[in-house]
Amino acid sequence: MRLRILVMSIFLLGASPAFAQSSQPPPDFVPVENAPPGEQIPAMPLLGAAYGFIWVGVLAYVWSLARRLSQVEAEITALESRKG
Repeated sequence: MRLRILVMSIFLLGASPAFAQSSQPPPDFVPVENAPPGEQIPAMPLLGAAYGFIWVGVLAYVWSLARRLSQVEAEITALESRKG
């Protein structure tokens, strides 16, 4: 556990100067105000799809856990009835 914390702290300390540097935007950068129409990415459908995908995954995982838990409980009940 300590090794993992040490490795993560070294990584974060090593990466922080790269994020802290203030650099100029690239020469072909166009601010949003001056962007030509039709060149903007529709963010809301993509964000909605991403959240939907995550929620479907979470619900599938919870359903899988519930199904496996009920199987284990059935096995425990069977073992207890066999014992006594």
